[in-house]
Amino acid sequence: MAKDKKGKSESKKAKLAEKKQKQEKKAEKKAKVKSAKIEGSDAEDVDLDAVLEEYKKQQEQFLKVTENVVDEPPRARAASTLMASPSNSNQLLLFGGEYFNGALATFFNDLMVYYIDRDEWRCVTSPNAPLPRSGHAWTRGGNDSTGVYLFGGEFSSPKQGTFYHYNDFWRLDPSTREWTRIETKGKTPPARSGHRMTYYKNYIILFGGFQDTANQTKYLQDLWLYDTQNFVWHSITPPAAQLKPDARSSFTFLPHDQGAVLYGGYSRVKATVAAGKQTKQGGGAGGSKNILKPMVHQDCFFLRITQPPADAPPNTAPTVRWEKRKKPANTPNPTRAGATMAYHKGRGIMFGGVHDVEESEEGMESEFFNQLFAWNIERNRFFPMALKKARAPGKKNGAGNGEGRERVGRRDRARQNEEELLRQLAALQAGAKGLDGPDEMEIDALLKKQRGEEEEEEKDEKRKVRDMPVSMEMPHPRFNAQLAVQDDVLYIYGGTFEKGDREFTLDDMYAIDLGKMDGCKEVFKREGDDWIESEDEDDDEEDDEDEDSDEEADDEEDAVEVNDKKAKYTPSDRKKKKAKAGEETPVAETAPTAAAPEEEEESEETRVDDGLPHPRPFESRRDFFQRTSAEWQEILMTNLRWKGIQPESLAVKEIKTKAFELSEEKWWDCREEITALEDEQEAAGIGEVVSLADKAGAGGGGGSGGAGRRR
Repeated sequence: MAKDKKGKSESKKAKLAEKKQKQEKKAEKKAKVKSAKIEGSDAEDVDLDAVLEEYKKQQEQFLKVTENVVDEPPRARAASTLMASPSNSNQLLLFGGEYFNGALATFFNDLMVYYIDRDEWRCVTSPNAPLPRSGHAWTRGGNDSTGVYLFGGEFSSPKQGTFYHYNDFWRLDPSTREWTRIETKGKTPPARSGHRMTYYKNYIILFGGFQDTANQTKYLQDLWLYDTQNFVWHSITPPAAQLKPDARSSFTFLPHDQGAVLYGGYSRVKATVAAGKQTKQGGGAGGSKNILKPMVHQDCFFLRITQPPADAPPNTAPTVRWEKRKKPANTPNPTRAGATMAYHKGRGIMFGGVHDVEESEEGMESEFFNQLFAWNIERNRFFPMALKKARAPGKKNGAGNGEGRERVGRRDRARQNEEELLRQLAALQAGAKGLDGPDEMEIDALLKKQRGEEEEEEKDEKRKVRDMPVSMEMPHPRFNAQLAVQDDVLYIYGGTFEKGDREFTLDDMYAIDLGKMDGCKEVFKREGDDWIESEDEDDDEEDDEDEDSDEEADDEEDAVEVNDKKAKYTPSDRKKKKAKAGEETPVAETAPTAAAPEEEEESEETRVDDGLPHPRPFESRRDFFQRTSAEWQEILMTNLRWKGIQPESLAVKEIKTKAFELSEEKWWDCREEITALEDEQEAAGIGEVVSLADKAGAGGGGGSGGAGRRR
């Protein structure tokens, strides 16, 4: 027994000595790495002003604006900006961004244009363009519908030892690709990153963001309006008693017909915690410590803007008021930071995000999402959006001759309506020329020309666009993806994803038809593997192996599993370093599972009928308008009379166009509800519900096909 005890004691001593030796080696290695980092840091050596001046000189060597086709999509980048071109419905605009490979950061200032109809990328070079940056914001103009306005952003040295924030303001003409720097007199917004911009009539609206200095990160809550007609900035200071959004960055800022709406965001707020909780040894329980606690905002504000009177001086600022709204109903749960949103027909389309949960003093777990939501702005309610397979041809209205006759009948009605509109257009053109009226030859020529152009467009499209892979799954989970909607199609570009100590800048782009939701089309996707491991990461890996190699292997197996809706991983090394410096990653407050009473009341209010024609399940926008055209024209004429405009002063074509716009707005407003009804009916084995009155009016075929559908 004594010998056994002595053997165990010696073995224990040997293990302790070995452990102590490892710790000494580790401490020595870390000291060397620390000194190397201090020597290798570019915080003091790099003069950012000189670097940017060199960029400017290189840029001035371009004599004119040029646009060249590139063989590959743009290089991977984060914190860039993506927009549907205001001047061309077949183009997307991409500008700026940064790429970090674990050691060095690269910033971009190339303007990339994606030609949707050709599946082609082009790079624009200009002698006068904004310098390289990321974290900037841009927006299209309101009344200046062809302009794009850009403000701010940040730039850093390659090793990110020194940061620089911009306060320059630019206008891009998307048709000529010409950049113009806007110099204004008077006060202008200070430099910043992470802010957001939107538009209202002749104003560009800017709010929030942050300024990163060597000592702290300051979040902003100032509001600025730029008048595109009088070329002046207005600094808006609301009354002290008025509720206004807290300082934040990375929020949603969408246009509204009476101003703008703001939702969510991220910031860090001061908080006091017990000092003992911050120590690893558990000592020092007394006292407290001030920290910056991460906060994911979930509040919502409406910015009401009233333009100055017509007889007011040119530089008069508009009347602006913040109005706090209720928390949106059915918000995504759990709360998430980095969920981006794009505006589309009175709603915001939201994708992705990350939810960080602090599990212990040293570890944190992150959930990444790839869910898609639609935020109806007027109803202040979120609706989940899911992909669904295209309906089988025989499922919609039954099978057999009845369906074929109905499809032909619809096509014929559409053709007749189109020909009638063209006849009216020809008559209007003839009237403008002072002729008695167009003859049949003129009308036939107009119809042939129209059909010929459509056929040529279809041929060009088939010839130029390649077949892209289509999946019934959403893109990989991510946060801070760039979104844009062009011609009712949502484009998702890039974003960031973390796995272990690695931070991935995703290099891909996808397209989803928001009207059909019939799949996710992969525009391009490239795998990148140029991450450079740091010395700290190697040390951490060695420690993990020494402490518990088996547990680490199990964790790796769990981490590889990616859920369809979310993925769980530990934070990156970048995030750990921020946490050590007192800049913890977001700890989102868990949203309540049960809706609050005021949210329930609000959701009931949203179901109240507004008295307008309502679309039916499986009804397209064209079919909806054809069925309710007379009602929408009557609504339009009533609205015009209320505004003091006589409907008789408008042409028939103009009235029909405006009526169609009203019906289209209603169709999109009800889209989520109708989609849910379609899914319910399909699950119950019910196809498209067709009104008997509509069929009788259209002379639809009866017989056994109609009887089968009624059963």
